[in-house]
Amino acid sequence: MEFSSKLLENAVYEVSQLPGIGKRTALRLVLHLLRQPKTQTQQLIKALGDLREEIKFCKKCHNISDIALCEICSNPLRNEEIVCVVEDVRDVMAIENTGHYKGMYHVLGGKISPLDGIGPHDLTIGSLIEKVKQGIVKELIFALSATMEGDTTNFYIYKQLEGLEVATTTIARGIGVNDELEYADEVTLGRSILNRIPFVNALRG
Repeated sequence: MEFSSKLLENAVYEVSQLPGIGKRTALRLVLHLLRQPKTQTQQLIKALGDLREEIKFCKKCHNISDIALCEICSNPLRNEEIVCVVEDVRDVMAIENTGHYKGMYHVLGGKISPLDGIGPHDLTIGSLIEKVKQGIVKELIFALSATMEGDTTNFYIYKQLEGLEVATTTIARGIGVNDELEYADEVTLGRSILNRIPFVNALRG
């Protein structure tokens, strides 16, 4: 792709580094921004700058938040005895959109994936185990995607919980194998949460 401007080329290159965006799409986005008033581009730059500088991770569940304790963890109406274990913030948003879940969350920050160099210590598994040890949590719901990495992560956490008094369940397999939670429709995901099954049953399956 030939560019008439080095500034344009640099901007297209940076935008194309975003996931799912190739150079042609990046070019369209950059040209679109050039056609907009300068104030719109400045607002975008400010929003991204504020995001990088001021974003926080909830000290309790590791969800992305504007404050030290996210709105879900600070809500006295949420059930602290049930914790839904998810991969990242997109899964929290997907489950919240169903309106069927009123417990807490724990965001792992990824899945165990040796091929990608991600091990248990790269995730927030340690703080999850410590949370269970405090004795407040009565049920952990494994809500990771139905992939090999998701199943491996579920099983690893399950083994770490041996000897602790906590029930472990997993969302019903209304979500197809290899499907990510964020792409599931709200009805299917809501039913999967409500119809969750004991994790040991999933192992036998």
